[in-house]
Amino acid sequence: MARFILKRFLQLIPILMGVATVTFLIMYVIPGDPVLSLVGERYDAETLDRLREQIGLNEPLPIRYLNYLMDTFRLDLGRSFITGKPVIDSIREYFPRTLLLAASAMFLAVAAGLVIGVISALERFRWLGRFLMISSLVGVSIPVFWLGLLLIYLFSIKLSLLPPSGYGGGSLRYLILPAVTLSFASMATVARVSRSAFLDISSEDFARTARAKGLNEFKVYGKHLFRNALIPVITIVGTDFGSYLSGSVLTESIFGWPGLGRFIVRAILRRDFPVIQGSVLFMAVLFIMVNLAVDISYGIVDPRIRLRKG
Repeated sequence: MARFILKRFLQLIPILMGVATVTFLIMYVIPGDPVLSLVGERYDAETLDRLREQIGLNEPLPIRYLNYLMDTFRLDLGRSFITGKPVIDSIREYFPRTLLLAASAMFLAVAAGLVIGVISALERFRWLGRFLMISSLVGVSIPVFWLGLLLIYLFSIKLSLLPPSGYGGGSLRYLILPAVTLSFASMATVARVSRSAFLDISSEDFARTARAKGLNEFKVYGKHLFRNALIPVITIVGTDFGSYLSGSVLTESIFGWPGLGRFIVRAILRRDFPVIQGSVLFMAVLFIMVNLAVDISYGIVDPRIRLRKG
């Protein structure tokens, strides 16, 4: 296990080098001048040259690239062109809010998805099982922006039960709608995948043995099948949770949630290169770490799975 983790950490270096390089090059290829966004409509050539020198854009591209890599290895993600604030400080400020939203959405998706998957597997020949599967198919197909606006219209405007947007200091009332919106597609996917997994293993020998001992279906599913059906669910959780942490741009924008995704959108619109580069690199590290946790959890959930030394 330790050797496997060390190997994955060593693989992290070239991946992050590639992400840093591609992000840096894209910033200087796309149209738009960050200096022009700083000075506004009225400016002169002398002002532009002075600003470029202040923020380091007057140097040749290879020199800027080398400086960027050296700063990154020192864990210095630079300073914002707009505010002058260190990028790492901004990430520390916005990421906990995205983490709160992502964790809440993932909890809802897994809890509700597994319950729906178990019920639809048990009731697969009845109307309830068919209804739940049709509902999960609809849930996978609904766009996030449409669902978010629909929930705002229903629960905020019509029923006046929940606030339509904002953070509210992390209050539960402000968290419910964005968390439900963000979790809906994952919830439907977990339900469908878990139902298929339960049905696949329900005919295995150990399941038939449990039934032969007199256990009812709920005990068979809960005690014997549940752990074996978690492997595909863990894969979905790892992928979706990594994307949640990377910044749920649409959800945060719709509900005015001051998280990392909304922060990056503002940086893109203002051509704030250090913020974009630092945030993308941070998100890449998060995604890799989540996938590493998923790989390790396979062996914990199912002892038959072993991480090979090769």
